[in-house]
Amino acid sequence: MPLLDWKDIDLVVFDVDGTLYDQRRLQLAMLRRLLVATWQTRSLDTLLTLRTFRQVREALGEQPGADFMALQYARTARQRHKTEDEVRALVAQWMEQKPLDLLAGCRYPHVQALFAGLRTAGKQIAVFSDYPARDKLAALGLQAQPIVCATDAGIARLKPDPCGLLAILRQTGVPATRALMIGDRFDRDAAAASRAGVRALIRARQAHAKIDTFCAYDDAVFQPMLVRTDVPTAA
Repeated sequence: MPLLDWKDIDLVVFDVDGTLYDQRRLQLAMLRRLLVATWQTRSLDTLLTLRTFRQVREALGEQPGADFMALQYARTARQRHKTEDEVRALVAQWMEQKPLDLLAGCRYPHVQALFAGLRTAGKQIAVFSDYPARDKLAALGLQAQPIVCATDAGIARLKPDPCGLLAILRQTGVPATRALMIGDRFDRDAAAASRAGVRALIRARQAHAKIDTFCAYDDAVFQPMLVRTDVPTAA
C-alpha cells in the first residue's frame, strides 16, 4: 500500500484496548489481583466467570445481528449457573472499575505526544471501542470526541460490524476516504474499517500484505504528527 500521507487525513479513530495501552501488561496486573481475591475467597468462581464472559463476547462478535448486549450476560450466566445480575456486577467491578488505576502505567509510550500532535495539526480524534471507554480514556489522560462504544444504545453492535465507525463519520461529517482507523486487530478493527470504507493502521509485530501496520507510536509513520516534549524552549 502507498505510504500514509497525513495531509489526506482529517479524522483519526482509535480503538482503546490493546491499542492505546499494553493489554497484556494490564491483564497480568489484574490477574494478580484476581488471584489474591481467589485466595481470600477460596473460590475460582470470579476468575472462571470473567473468562467465560470474554469467550462469550468474542464468539458474539462473529455473529452478525446478534443481540450481544443481552446475550453476553445470559449465556455467561447459563454456563456459570449464575444470575445475569451477578454476571453484570462482576464484569462492572473487575473489567470496568478495578483496572482504572492501572491504566496510566500501561499506556504505550508516545501516545500522548501523538494525540497532541494530531490536535496541533488540526486533526479530529475519535474513539471506537467494543467496551465502555470514557473512564478508560480519563484514566489514560487522553481526550477524544466523539467516543462511540459497542455498548451505546444506538450502536449495540460489536466489531467487525462497522455501525459505530459509521456513526462517528456521521457525527464528525468527515468522509470515509479522509478518515483513519488505528487498532490492534486485523479481524476486528481492520475489518470494521474496511466495511466502512476507512483506511486502517494496525499495531502488529509482523507486517500484513494488504493492511498498514506499525510497532510503536514513534515509528516513522507517526513522526510527522508527534509533538516533541524534549525540545528546550527559547529563553
